[in-house]
Amino acid sequence: MTNIQPKETAHEAKPDLFAGIDVGAEELILVIRKNGKPFDPQKFANTPADRIRLVKKLAKLPGIIVCLEATGVYHFDLSLALYDAGVLLMVVNPKAAHNFAKVLMKNSKTDAVDANTLAEYAARMDFVAWTRPSDEQIALRSFARRINALTGQKAAAKNHLHALNATSETPKAVIKDAKLAITQLEKRIDRLTAGALVLIGKHPELERILALLIGIKGVGETSAIALMGELLLLPPDLSHREWVKFAGLDPRAFDSGKSVHKKTRISKAGNRHIRAALYFPALSAK
Repeated sequence: MTNIQPKETAHEAKPDLFAGIDVGAEELILVIRKNGKPFDPQKFANTPADRIRLVKKLAKLPGIIVCLEATGVYHFDLSLALYDAGVLLMVVNPKAAHNFAKVLMKNSKTDAVDANTLAEYAARMDFVAWTRPSDEQIALRSFARRINALTGQKAAAKNHLHALNATSETPKAVIKDAKLAITQLEKRIDRLTAGALVLIGKHPELERILALLIGIKGVGETSAIALMGELLLLPPDLSHREWVKFAGLDPRAFDSGKSVHKKTRISKAGNRHIRAALYFPALSAK
């Protein structure tokens, strides 16, 4: 009598398709691996239209597991699109991807190599599904980003007013208009801040986080909202050192030989919105 083995179910079957996406500010590099062999890299622009094209391509490949790094703001819209399309998605800590590449002894570092490394990471490591941020967290980020943009415009308007006041030749009507522009920006910032606080007030967990941040010396409501809009979307398992590096506040030394010893500065290689949100609280605390 022939011994017939039961077929694997779709859930139990090991997938043979994996994809890695190297996410840049302007370009997305896709590498698909099948049965351990990578296909040629494919390039997509990091624009809404090309992201849709990329997502449709991957959604047509049943069972594929996609892996990308949490790279500041640039990976977020793509992650949402892949998740909403039902694609199996891993968003890994950049440090984990970097250490994985070191273990593989990768001698070259290009966007295509990085994408292939991420695809291999998905194939070798246990699948950990990306957790989509809640709608209120996404909405809060929108509030925070817009407040930050208007705050930058207000700072520029104040600098312009200072320059206008530096000479007595500036007509009073021009100075009045410059002051009006600042007043209008302040009102818009206040309205958005109030809207963000209403949103936070509807969710006890967000209220708790806001209270913790405001309790820090130098941090006010506007700064707390800006920080929440960025930090709540970070992977939950980051250490404090990784948070600092993610914000681009980690020190970068520059030494070469015995003669070149430049001053150590922050790297500024991370999320600029977090640095902007911390700037004035740091001055205030100081």
